[in-house]
Amino acid sequence: MQLKIDELGDVSVVRVLEAKLTYPILAGFFAEVQKRVEAGARKVVIDLQAVSYIDSASIGCLMDIHRLLQEKSGALMLAGLQPRVETMISMTGVHKIIAIHREEQDALAELGRRGKAKTDA
Repeated sequence: MQLKIDELGDVSVVRVLEAKLTYPILAGFFAEVQKRVEAGARKVVIDLQAVSYIDSASIGCLMDIHRLLQEKSGALMLAGLQPRVETMISMTGVHKIIAIHREEQDALAELGRRGKAKTDA
């Protein structure tokens, strides 16, 4: 499983560097994200720009990550979806639960606004 993880302020950006995000590599992917969340990450952007194919197990894994972050009052966003991946996300209704953004910067900006709204309240 090839991942690149960057910490940008209080946001963990997980860049998946695989062309296919499928069942055989999901355990490593989930374990890496879970490790970050257990270490305190509460805002996570998963950048899928390099991914051209995901399967149904990947959809389930993304939902598991979403639930994991929700339990810790965190937030998950997806960014950089290629058309085929975006179609799978839309067909399954995941886009109604997990915010998706074309660009990573848009996801980071939304997470920044969410954090600011909490501190202003």
